[in-house]
Parts: sequence; C-alpha cells; structure tokens
Amino acid sequence: MMLALLLLATDPETTAVDAEEAFRRAAQAEGQWTAFRKFATDDAILFLPQPEKVQKALPDKNPPVAVQWWPAQSYVSCDGTTAINTGPWILPKSAGYFTTVWRKQPQGAWKWELDHGDTLAKPRAVPAKAETVKASCAPISEPTATPMAPLGDKAGDGQSPDGTLLWHWEVSAAGARSFDAWIWDGRTFVSAVSNKVAAPR
Repeated sequence: MMLALLLLATDPETTAVDAEEAFRRAAQAEGQWTAFRKFATDDAILFLPQPEKVQKALPDKNPPVAVQWWPAQSYVSCDGTTAINTGPWILPKSAGYFTTVWRKQPQGAWKWELDHGDTLAKPRAVPAKAETVKASCAPISEPTATPMAPLGDKAGDGQSPDGTLLWHWEVSAAGARSFDAWIWDGRTFVSAVSNKVAAPR
C-alpha cells in the first residue's frame, strides 16, 4: 500500500492535490506520524507551537486514530514546482484547518516542507473536489519580497523558483503565529492564504 502511494507521488503528472490525498491515505494505512515523516522533506517544519524539524520532533508512536484532512484550495506556482494546499481536518472530538507548503523534488516526487493549522469551533465543509488556482506566467513587474529584519528561527520566508508564489510565517515567544501567502495574478501579488493562530493557553 505504502509503495503504491509513494509511486503515485513520484508520477510526473501528479499534482500537489494528488500528493496531499496520498499523504492522507498513508496516514490512515500506516499511521499518522509515519506518513508525516515519509512525505516530508529532510528539513520540513511544523509548529509545536514553536517551529520544529519534523524528522526529529515527532513521536515514534503513532496515535491510535489518525487525523483526516482534505485539500480545499491548492495555489500553484506558474512553473508547477511549488504549491500551497489548505483545507479542513477532522478528528473524532475536534476539527480545524491546515495549510501545507509542497515542493516538487528533483526526482519528481512532491514533498511537504511546512505544515501548520488550528482548531475551529465550527468545522469547515469537506470539499467534493479541491479548487486549483495557478499563478499567472506573465512577467513579474514588482518586487517579490519586502526586506525584513532578521528574526532567527522565529520567522521565515519562501517562494517558488519562478517567484510567482510567496509566503511568510512568524511565531511569537508565546506561540502565536501567522502564515500568509501571495500568488501572482499577472498584475500584482494577491493574497492566497492568511492564517492567524492564537498562542496556546
């Protein structure tokens, strides 16, 4: 089962939505943390609530019930190498949303490099099909990043190789965080994802 899912992820025609679905199925079949590690890059991070390297920070033991999640929107760079997926997740007694940054690796596989989310009082609807929004391939006519003061491991910026998909995350000392992403529409960068997460109580 896992081999079939990994082969799907390396298919050159596979999208980030396909990879997300394979990731979810692997979590159900092989265990949540096992799948998180298998589909992550070597330096992938998530927030606990501070940023942590997935390959070292996750527990060895999988939870008895794996989280279920579905991509609702997928924002893809013009060159097709980078995507940001977002959508709902559910557990038996809680629900929320996730946002995941995916990159196509040199060998063709999609792997995620950043994952975060939050709980919600009211669950989002499970989508019948993910909506894919692809960046314009028109030449970029404005700066792709605003210079910021260095914040060490408390913040980070990223972009697709062609510069058409950008993101920034930031975490406070108390654990509150934000994640924002922008996609090039041919004229300007428009907001694609904007997440704000309160500090844990």
